[in-house]
Amino acid sequence: MLRTDAPTLSLLSIIVTITSIGTIAASADQNAPSTTEVQRIKSPDQSGQAYRLIYTVNAPLDAFWKFKTSFGAKFLVTNRYILSNRLVERKNNVFITETRYTDAPKTVFRWQTTVYPSAFRMNYVLLNPEECGQKYNRGTIQLADESGQTRVVHSTYFDFFGATVWVHFPGAGGMVAFLRYTADWERDTIRQIQHRYLP
Repeated sequence: MLRTDAPTLSLLSIIVTITSIGTIAASADQNAPSTTEVQRIKSPDQSGQAYRLIYTVNAPLDAFWKFKTSFGAKFLVTNRYILSNRLVERKNNVFITETRYTDAPKTVFRWQTTVYPSAFRMNYVLLNPEECGQKYNRGTIQLADESGQTRVVHSTYFDFFGATVWVHFPGAGGMVAFLRYTADWERDTIRQIQHRYLP
């Protein structure tokens, strides 16, 4: 899930560098080559920034879906950008979580995620954008089987002061570097705990 905090662009987390954002190859899983692709996309409301992150994970679709929807799991804080995370509420297929990030430790990001298990899709929205220094932050995550692995397509839309700088910031601290880390962290983490989600 994408998140950002304007005052500390050099450490921004969940949303990534180069002057022209394109395709980036990464190989995070030692068992099989994987790719990470970051695409700039058009924001539907003509404001803010938008991107699509596409990557593959060496895990079966059902197992990775369970991993991605473990909203209150303790392993989430192993992500170097996440300070704390808790599942606050669940009503049917709607989950409310509260997350604090290392670059804004006093700010609580309240996320609402709606899951669609039969479609392996989730939609999320930041419920308190003003408290987090943002105008809005929302997106979708779609999973699909790809030859026994999982293909992830994560599209997100966001707007905050300094977003354009962060999107184009080269190297560490920029949006692309953050997204590559996120995809790599998921690959590494599911490899370590995949047995929890297998039948």
